[in-house]
Formats: sequence, C-alpha cells, structure tokens
Amino acid sequence: MKTIGLVGGMSWESSAVYYRDLNLGMRERLGGLSSPRLALTTVDFAEVTHLEDDERWDQVGSLLAEAARGVERAGADFLLLCTTTFHKVADQVEEAVDIPVLHLADVVAAAVREAGVETVGLIGTKVAMQEPFFVDRLRGHGLSVVVPDARHHDFLNDAIYEELVHGVVLPRTRNRVVEIIEELWDAGAGGVLLGCTELELLVKQADVELPVFPCTTLHVQAALDEALAEPSASAQVQARA
Repeated sequence: MKTIGLVGGMSWESSAVYYRDLNLGMRERLGGLSSPRLALTTVDFAEVTHLEDDERWDQVGSLLAEAARGVERAGADFLLLCTTTFHKVADQVEEAVDIPVLHLADVVAAAVREAGVETVGLIGTKVAMQEPFFVDRLRGHGLSVVVPDARHHDFLNDAIYEELVHGVVLPRTRNRVVEIIEELWDAGAGGVLLGCTELELLVKQADVELPVFPCTTLHVQAALDEALAEPSASAQVQARA
C-alpha cells in the first residue's frame, strides 16, 4: 500500500472529510481493521486566507510548498491538496516535491467524461469561479464549463467562509444554492461540480435533479485507487534491484 500525502487545513472541516472518507473507503475496500497509510500536515487557515485576500499568491505557494515537502519527508508516495481554491498554486507545489501531485481537476474531469457529460457547472469560492486555473484545466480535458452568474459569487463565497468552514449548515443557504444549480442547468450544464469540500456538507444528490459530482469524494476515491494500485513492471524490477 502506498502512503497518501495530504496537505490540509483549508479548512479543517475539509481535512476532516478527507481523513474520514479515506479511512472509511479503505475499510470498505479491504475489510476488517484496514486503514490507509497517511502523512498529513495542516496549515493555519487564517494565514493562508489572509494572504489570499491580499493576493499574495507567491507566499501562499511558498507556504504550501514547504508543507508539501514536509509530507514528502514523512514518507508520502504521492500528494493531495485538500482544497480546490488553493490549487491555484498547485504548479508551485508540484515543482517543490519529487512525488506526484494528484490534481483535483484531472480527477474530476475524468469522472465527468466517464459519465458522458460534456458541459459541467462549477460552484465554489470566488477565486475558483472567477480565475482560470481550475476551469482551464477542466477545459484542457475537453469539457465545457459554466459558472454561476456574477451576482451569486459573493453569496457562495460568504456561505463557504462564514458558514460551512465553521460547520454551520443552514436550510436557507441550501435552498439558495439549489436555485443557483438550477440556473446552471438552464444554462446548459449536464452536471454540477461541488468545487469546494465544504459544499458537500450542504448539497447532496437528493437535493437536485442535475447530476452532482462531489469533488472531494472523487479525489478520495482516486487516492485510494492510487494507493492500492499494483506497481508497474519497471518499478518491480527496480525494487528487486
């Protein structure tokens, strides 16, 4: 079993979901007392969000790169960033380590394409919806991406940062988000990405008719696949050598 590396703390609610679901998923796959090998570090969410607000992305990248190097030193075979928004600096993190980064957008795009969906809606933080780093990576896999109308961006951002990262789940917020998803459906989306871990605490498939792609759940499943993957023939030869 490979060791899964996690850089979390963005928010701790997100990290808790990753940790819980990786453990539940491994037990489901292997049974008994099985659990995954994990190397986890968490950053101070207040610090990274302050840097985000000041648009000091180079410093965010440096902070997450250093966290990733620590996870690598702890024995991780590959790495996940437990966040969507801070994938904005994923390239900087990838350059800082010698282990693969399992990029969330690649994982999600594969699931969307496998489902036969060509146009997908994305809801998340303002950064994820307004800046190209995530949408362009999805489009690089041949997908069309639509985001909510700009008038909804502040509401979604506030719902994430003022409610969900604190574990506050309000029915009125869910109802509003469902309305936004229905607008994406009207705009041609064949499915919707819950592009923030905390949104999975709020919206379930039962709440909407449009197919829901929960990004964190997909990321977790891909990590378990990788952790349990048989090594390639060349890797086996190197290991014997």
